[in-house]
Amino acid sequence: MKARVKWVENVCFIGESESNHSVILDGPEELGGRKLGMRPMEMLLIGMGGCTSFDVVTILKKSRQAISDCYAEIEATRADTVPKVFTKIHIHFVLKGENLDKDQVERAIKLSAEKYCSASIMLSKSVEITHDFEIKEGD
Repeated sequence: MKARVKWVENVCFIGESESNHSVILDGPEELGGRKLGMRPMEMLLIGMGGCTSFDVVTILKKSRQAISDCYAEIEATRADTVPKVFTKIHIHFVLKGENLDKDQVERAIKLSAEKYCSASIMLSKSVEITHDFEIKEGD
């Protein structure tokens, strides 16, 4: 996998993926940012959330669960001093569907966290990551 990050101005950069997608990254205002894009640590958190959500949805579909919606609310705590690494990350999954099986949802989240989600597994080497979920009926 390859990526390219190009400096635009001040603390603004454009990230380009090998799959030809681009994203604007910008720093905080106090360091010269202008709110033109996400901060890099936000992108890292969203990337992990996307990775684990992809797994959970895919696993539930393969388990023949009638899932109609899924989103992950992610909250992270960072160290107070530089480097301001993540110290804790909590992922709250909200799933919607017809008669979703609680045990299957729990299994999907566990499989993602422990076996499939490269981003979560990599981050869990230095960050405490916790999960929970709620199921909402309907489509």
